[in-house]
Amino acid sequence: MARITDLSRNLLRTCPLCEAVCGLEITLDPHDHVTAVRGDKLDPFSKGFLCPKGASLGRVDEDPDRVTEPLIRDRATGERRVATWDEAFDYIAARFGPIVAAHGNQSAALYLGNPNAHTIAGTLYLPMLIRALGTKNIYSASTADQMPKQVASGLMFGDPMAVAVPDLDRTDYLLMLGANPLDSNGSVCTAPDFPGRLKALRKRGGRLVVVDPRVTRTAKIADEHVFVRPGSDAYLLFGIVHTLFAEDLADVRVEVNGLDELRRAAAEFPPEVVAERTGVPAGTIARLARELAGAPTAAVYARIGTCTAEFGTLTQWLVDVINVLTGNLDSPGGVMFATAAAGAIARTKPFRTGRWTSRVRELPETMGELPVATLADEITTPGPGQVRALVTVAGNPVLSAPSGPRLDAAFAGLEFMVSVDRYVNETTRHADVILPPPRKLQSPHYDFALLQFAVRNYARYSRPLVPLGDRPSEAAVLARLGAALTGAPHDGDPLGQLDELVIAGMLHKAGIPERRPDLHGANSTEQRIDLMLRLGPHGEWNGGSLNLQVLLDNPHGVDLGPLTPRLPGALRTASKRVEVAPEPLLADVARLRARLTEDAPEFVLIGRRHLRSNNSWMHNVPTLVSGSNRCTLQIHPGDVARLGLGERAVVKSAAGAVTVALEPTETIMPGVVSLPHGWGHATGTQSVADATSGVNANALTDDSVVDAPSGTAVFNGVPVTLAPA
Repeated sequence: MARITDLSRNLLRTCPLCEAVCGLEITLDPHDHVTAVRGDKLDPFSKGFLCPKGASLGRVDEDPDRVTEPLIRDRATGERRVATWDEAFDYIAARFGPIVAAHGNQSAALYLGNPNAHTIAGTLYLPMLIRALGTKNIYSASTADQMPKQVASGLMFGDPMAVAVPDLDRTDYLLMLGANPLDSNGSVCTAPDFPGRLKALRKRGGRLVVVDPRVTRTAKIADEHVFVRPGSDAYLLFGIVHTLFAEDLADVRVEVNGLDELRRAAAEFPPEVVAERTGVPAGTIARLARELAGAPTAAVYARIGTCTAEFGTLTQWLVDVINVLTGNLDSPGGVMFATAAAGAIARTKPFRTGRWTSRVRELPETMGELPVATLADEITTPGPGQVRALVTVAGNPVLSAPSGPRLDAAFAGLEFMVSVDRYVNETTRHADVILPPPRKLQSPHYDFALLQFAVRNYARYSRPLVPLGDRPSEAAVLARLGAALTGAPHDGDPLGQLDELVIAGMLHKAGIPERRPDLHGANSTEQRIDLMLRLGPHGEWNGGSLNLQVLLDNPHGVDLGPLTPRLPGALRTASKRVEVAPEPLLADVARLRARLTEDAPEFVLIGRRHLRSNNSWMHNVPTLVSGSNRCTLQIHPGDVARLGLGERAVVKSAAGAVTVALEPTETIMPGVVSLPHGWGHATGTQSVADATSGVNANALTDDSVVDAPSGTAVFNGVPVTLAPA
């Protein structure tokens, strides 16, 4: 009984499964199994909100098919055997080092998956792993997701982490494009209970307009839904910008550069010209411009449906151009910048891309990484710098990156591969060594990345609820891996040594006296977090009161207040002004203009989100693979009848073909078909996922097609043809 009492005092933590950062109350039995999950009603940010993913945290955490001990694969037979941690790291050191010694650091590559944004280890210790590898071949899920938003923000504001989010709780008008937060729970806009916040917007007399090729769950609660042809959002937004200038509706309230250049660029895209390309009537485009300009406060927000399109960066740029022109940037009720308690270190130089390029296609670097769309090229193309060894951390690019089957074949040809992952999946099945992270409830939690995009300033720290036992923490796994990859001693305590070096460097940079101050925390990781909080904008060493102990004393979280204006202080542009017409984006307008008069394909493919899913790694949980969470091709009934399709169809693109079950629905535009991402499981190692396999949508996406400024893969607006199965 004492055991249960002890646990009950600590059954609070943040949900790590999506971007909403909801607080949870978790009940464990005496054997550390989850018996119940509820929303934490005392969390000042999420206030008890709970979605099906959060409710299933216990099943995700304790999935019987997950990897629990290191695995080493015999290359001759393909069989995997369980190894000790020491044996696994020894094997990595013995195999990886000779490859790099023979072919140089650029023969190694690193891929980072989406879950790293939800872990402390992903934020604090992956930079060490990148330095250990010493390669420019760094790839991540960012160039299959949000990179256009960060490039646009970087060019406009000087910092790619300075992302302006809609002030949801105070705005009077929200225009939303390519986003479905009732299913995604929000993305690059951290807002627990996003559905409730949208309903509150309408209840207080505000207006919600959703622009999307589908009538999504979010569109169904909106005041207005506008169908738009996939990939044409930049034309629609340019039509709005044109109207704001033409009708003298602009009301710029921040210091900007480039208004004249912006006006000239927009002159070529009046509503009457872009209407045919977008499928949105010219009158509707002009009316949206007038409504945005006339609302007391307004915000434009666009997400993954617009990011993962051919003109994703232009679209994200125009989103904030409209926010600037309507007087709503950095203003309550408009779009604002969060003040994260322990976020990224402020940049000292203006942002730029292309500091280096990929070897094969010469695609530009962005934020220290190369586009994942060219990873297969780097592995399969012979010559100096060919990638021969790969490390992946929490990712499955065979299902999440473009031209998935091509990546699958490329991984099979690697000389050596290491994966830090909880599953043998379509990617990690190629790994020579799999290093499993601990259970999520065995790990601490703080949302470094996501709270930089929050709609309200807030902080919450969660200690592990379940002891690690004799296995290493995720941070220790990464620290030992970094040491093994460089040939350094990988036993002992490389994690503690690393943390002490980082703490000393942070203190020196902050001008703290040489004597190391006492820091809160039961271990060196917690002490790093304490130092970051103390030095942060709400910290006790920066005029505030926040430190780790405050968060430990307030396990439900701490409300740090509504967003406040941060310009010009948050700007890192050379001019210290908002750059509304960055040269790299003006240059890409020519490409947009050229596409305006091209014939549109008969059918295009788009993706879609599911409430019960988050990419490929939640398809092995029975409670989540149910209901609407199915791998079907949504298609308009008129298109089914016109093409004479039955229950299944063959979908072909320039990259490949799949045969998939049809789901006729009038909620999708004619000429558009929708297939969810993350499916196509076929490893024989995940019982639920394999039984509900579905098809890999990325057999249809083409890794040769990217958004030029950001290198982001194009998943929406992919030309396809359909035929009876």
